[in-house]
Amino acid sequence: MAIKTRITEMLGIEHPIVQGGMMWVGTADLAAAVSNAGGLGIITALTQPTPDALRAEIDRCRTLTDKPFGVNLTILPSINPPPYAEYRQAIIDSGIKIVETAGYKPQEHVDHFKEHGIKVIHKCTAVRHALSAERMGVDAISIDGFECAGHPGEDDIPGLILIPAAADKVKIPMLASGGFGDGRGLVAALALGAEGINMGTRFCATVEAPIHQGIKQAMVDNDERATELMFRSYHNTARVAKNKVAVEAVAIERSGQPFEAIAHLVNGKRGKEGLENGDPDHGIWTAGMIQGLIHDIPTCQVLIDRIMAEAEGILKQRLAGFLA
Repeated sequence: MAIKTRITEMLGIEHPIVQGGMMWVGTADLAAAVSNAGGLGIITALTQPTPDALRAEIDRCRTLTDKPFGVNLTILPSINPPPYAEYRQAIIDSGIKIVETAGYKPQEHVDHFKEHGIKVIHKCTAVRHALSAERMGVDAISIDGFECAGHPGEDDIPGLILIPAAADKVKIPMLASGGFGDGRGLVAALALGAEGINMGTRFCATVEAPIHQGIKQAMVDNDERATELMFRSYHNTARVAKNKVAVEAVAIERSGQPFEAIAHLVNGKRGKEGLENGDPDHGIWTAGMIQGLIHDIPTCQVLIDRIMAEAEGILKQRLAGFLA
């Protein structure tokens, strides 16, 4: 049995499962594995050091899969912003047909992508932001609940409320994001009004994810309580895996100190080193509450096949069995 939705039709994919863009993780290796398994793999643009390196990574992905894949471009306010327009041009020049945007004021990027016939999925954490993106002309929304890894926004609305609240108002197709990792989650997302799921953390704990086995095993060992919310007082909340560095940084932040007091603990270089050397306590790394439902490190093919088989079983047997 296949599950057909507006998302699978729009993106030309077999299963309504999308791999979210993830810094340092969304490489051609993972994106191609997800796409080959019938989902939509996504390369993270800013993981590549330059726009030309992104072009090369897109070319490399095409040698690994002949299925559709996309590119994520996340726009974050920063002191020294990367050359977003050049990365955007690299995506367009490479003939990419699907882009996931996220972050701050995406209008100019959305406009430029749409001029080139690219499907844009915008990731957001609030109904008002979803409606704003819909007015902007994006093709689909990825609505990201409080359970998610990374930036859950400042409203703290979990998926069980956020997804149907968005579905009540948003007319374009929606992916449910944040806290998804199995067939139960997929069926729940469809029941709540979404037309597919976007998974980040779950795809980190796969054979093809380009991170150290020690980090993958930490996700298996962790439970649903093993995350920390940092940067709350700076109004830039981030959910990360709970480790010694995160606990120390949060304690300093809660004592009222400015960001500069924790910058050495949370810098991206240190986090990247941890993903490479496999020490879960080396730096900050991003993970969601879904860790509590991760019990193995399968290939992307095995994971997606299992999610679909589980979803089918729930739809045909468990739920059907409740009908009097």
